[in-house]
Amino acid sequence: MRYFIRLSYKGTHYNGWQIQHNAPSVQAELSNALSLYLGEPISLCGAGRTDTGVHAINFIAHFDSIHLDLLRKHSHYAYKLNAILPPDICVHAITSVLPQAHARFDALSRTYLYIIHFIKNPFIQEFSAFCPYPLNMEKMNNAASLLLGNHDFSPFSKLHGGNKTSFCTISHALFTPLLPSFSQIQPLLHPLFSSLSPQCSLNSILFTIKSNRFLRNMVRAIVGTLISVGRGKIEPEDVVTILQKKERSAASTSASAQGLFLCQIEYPYTVY
Repeated sequence: MRYFIRLSYKGTHYNGWQIQHNAPSVQAELSNALSLYLGEPISLCGAGRTDTGVHAINFIAHFDSIHLDLLRKHSHYAYKLNAILPPDICVHAITSVLPQAHARFDALSRTYLYIIHFIKNPFIQEFSAFCPYPLNMEKMNNAASLLLGNHDFSPFSKLHGGNKTSFCTISHALFTPLLPSFSQIQPLLHPLFSSLSPQCSLNSILFTIKSNRFLRNMVRAIVGTLISVGRGKIEPEDVVTILQKKERSAASTSASAQGLFLCQIEYPYTVY
């Protein structure tokens, strides 16, 4: 049977989701844990490839197993897997799906969050990017609105990423103050930020972006460019020029990885 497994992980100590040679990865840790507990070789396919240091909330992967009782005992299996897995990886649920269901190719959309804080705080440095400069959020949102729709996002993609196409359709891209946006990061991050000083949440902003697909390094390159807009280095309308140039050098330096979370993946009901 084919199963979807839903998990969250802190990407700080991993070289991304995908298995790497001589480097730790989330895929390797989870594959090893499943193979060990189920007593059969398990191969996982994830919904996407997160970069080194990037986190994920409710990430989805699929695998095939000869065990037919995983659904009936999914909470038991999740409990046992979490006992094997390292503390920075957590399995939430295992669900049976149709044999042809695919975690990557069947996904309708993916949503990322990026958190930025403006007052140095050692307790959130692994989950939020520190920016020592004031940012004009209105200009950043004006620039972000110009990214909506179907475009060639090659200027915001890592070179030689091996993509068959660079076109993506962004349906949502918006900066908001972090405090009113806590519901978007419930339940995993809200306790962390709400337990710290009020200055932490009041002086932080949240960027949410949703698309049918993302290229490698795309979100971080977009955030880095929008930060340049917020600092007044470029104007919002310059984003259109960057898209037209189709060159990575036209966009700004990528934002750091620690503030980035893959938080939601949508699937059609037909996969279940």
